[in-house]
Amino acid sequence: MAANNRRMSGKKGAQVGSGGQRRRGLEGKGPTPPAEMRKGHAKQRAANAKARRAQGRTQQRRGGGRTSSELVVGRNPVVEALREGVPASTLYVQQFIDNDERVREALQLAAERGGINLMEAPRPELDRMANGLNHQGLVLQVPPYEYAHPEDLADAAYDEGEDPLIVALDGVTDPRNLGAVVRSVSAFGGHGVVVPERRAAGMTAGAWKTSAGTAARTPVARATNLTRALEAYKKAGIVVVGLAADGDAELGDLEALEGPVVIVVGSEGKGLSRLVGETCDFRVRIPMPGGAESLNAGVAAGIVLYETARRRG
Repeated sequence: MAANNRRMSGKKGAQVGSGGQRRRGLEGKGPTPPAEMRKGHAKQRAANAKARRAQGRTQQRRGGGRTSSELVVGRNPVVEALREGVPASTLYVQQFIDNDERVREALQLAAERGGINLMEAPRPELDRMANGLNHQGLVLQVPPYEYAHPEDLADAAYDEGEDPLIVALDGVTDPRNLGAVVRSVSAFGGHGVVVPERRAAGMTAGAWKTSAGTAARTPVARATNLTRALEAYKKAGIVVVGLAADGDAELGDLEALEGPVVIVVGSEGKGLSRLVGETCDFRVRIPMPGGAESLNAGVAAGIVLYETARRRG
């Protein structure tokens, strides 16, 4: 019996089955997916990178960025900014301030415009905000400016059934000149102004004041690289005209002003930069019988915009 038990113990007992896993493992898994869909594959990484770049370009088209908020300090500057319609979010008033005529006018203007918060603050807090400037008890906060993208200006013109008329500024650093150009563009039916992102004037409170309120309806676009922005305009069929004292043609002889055009104005001292000048389709000069060496950006842009409007009219 013992021997029989030994023979029995040598037999294989019941074993746990694979549950069909081995059989399924032999089955095909379908066609191999494309390389772009295979996780970790070099082509998938390249496709993902391309998608991220495309998304970045789409986001850039939506706007040209924002500036940081700005402070206007002092009783006269604050009152003038409120009179000229400079955008404002908060008016800070010093506690126990001497309530003179300018303070009363600032408070009245802020209340009439609406949407401006009135905040009372102790003098040490205003001193800190003004960074040592003589605020005289009044500080006005100007919200960040929302820049357009250069392509948006041309798109808006075509949407209205008009040929684009755009002014680009190259190396203009005085905000008052920018404000004057915005005012001229608005007066002569232009579609906006383009400024470089670096080493150029931006839409500060000073530019808003000089624009005399026209900045509210005339967009300003900011270009990361002005030369590339001008090249993009050219590819879209828009003629780029640069103003230069040594231009090859006079302004009155340029027929290109009758079609889609970007007018490029340089700084009063240096004129157009080399790369921007080489990008222009035409370089024209404004005849000046009086012998003046140059005109500031605001005056030069106004003359060309008038000539353009006259031809188109």
